[in-house]
Amino acid sequence: MKDLTSAPSLRALVVDDEVPLTEVVGSYLKREGFEVHAAYDGPQALVLASSVDPDVVVLDVGLPGIDGFEVCRRLRIFSDAYVIMLTARDTEVDTVVGLSVGADDYITKPFSPRELVARIQAMLRRPRRTPRHEAARDERGQTRRIGALCIDVDSREVRIDDSEIMLTRTEFDLLDALTARPGKVLGRRQLIEIVWGDTWVGSDNIVDVHVGHLRRKLGDDPAQPRYVTTVRGVGYRMGRG
Repeated sequence: MKDLTSAPSLRALVVDDEVPLTEVVGSYLKREGFEVHAAYDGPQALVLASSVDPDVVVLDVGLPGIDGFEVCRRLRIFSDAYVIMLTARDTEVDTVVGLSVGADDYITKPFSPRELVARIQAMLRRPRRTPRHEAARDERGQTRRIGALCIDVDSREVRIDDSEIMLTRTEFDLLDALTARPGKVLGRRQLIEIVWGDTWVGSDNIVDVHVGHLRRKLGDDPAQPRYVTTVRGVGYRMGRG
């Protein structure tokens, strides 16, 4: 496994209007070998994210200009960076909203910078089923087809008919996990271990939120699914099977 402390090419963007907090978080990340950039409001965060192409974004919800939820939503148009959101309120609504706009994790203020860094490292060490530099070969080859849906595993590209579907890293990893086992039911905890890793400590509903996001992008109706079927009380499977 790659040693993150020897990977200075990893870039982090820390976004919070509390300058002292931004500096503290940035200092901890620099000790771990990150190249750190800071922004203090929503518009500045989007400009910096576009120019520096971060690997991970630490994003406060309560930002001036544009709030963190909207920043995350816009960020997902052009970036597949990991996003961990900072929220001052530990409520289910905040959590679901954050995850629904594309965040990968969240942490509630006040928090330990060491815990934040540990969560970031856990995200970056998530076991990708098809990392770009070492694509795994599946038994059926690199292109998976399910009806009009076509998944190119190596290039991480998804198409329906001739239209490309833009997925976040998390959405693609979920689709990858499900299409690698068509017809097999995968429980939420199984999907968490595959996509988020066994260090994930948050709620299992993160799976439901991201599956919902994936379905919308695939144009899949949960009531009459073409692709992702809910198995009530268990999890999900690919295809109605």
